[in-house]
Amino acid sequence: MNSSLKFDLVVNKETNTVTIDRDFSADVDMVWEAWTNPEILDQWWAPKPWTSRTKYMNFEVGGRRFYAMVSPEGQEHWSVQEYTAISPKTNFKMLNAFADKDENRDLPGSDWDLTFSRQNGSTHVHISIYNESKERMEKMIEMGFREGIEMVLQNLEDYVELKTHR
Repeated sequence: MNSSLKFDLVVNKETNTVTIDRDFSADVDMVWEAWTNPEILDQWWAPKPWTSRTKYMNFEVGGRRFYAMVSPEGQEHWSVQEYTAISPKTNFKMLNAFADKDENRDLPGSDWDLTFSRQNGSTHVHISIYNESKERMEKMIEMGFREGIEMVLQNLEDYVELKTHR
């Protein structure tokens, strides 16, 4: 684990926005693929001991990812991500919403804007998450979002370190 890599998370309750800045010790291509390839995404997109299971993913504008966070006991928490804009290897935007197992969304969701860039020998990912309602943002925070996103982004760092140092 490289503890010198940047991680910042800021919650702005006035604008219902969460911003995250995180650096990874890998090139942009590897980090981009980790966010956009469901087989790789499922390896890191869950706080341990939970796992991520993608039912389907179509990474294109208008496409969606339907996935569950699965507890060790088999409890499932479903979500839908709908991709609204993609600029390969630099940016993508998506609507993220909780859902049930039949893909019925629990709206409102949140709008995610992810930007990827090379900075100081690492890949920098800037994430801006806008919540339409204060209630949605507070629910996200109460569910342990800060701790969860910190863990999953560390899982991603562990994944890229493993792949880079093989």
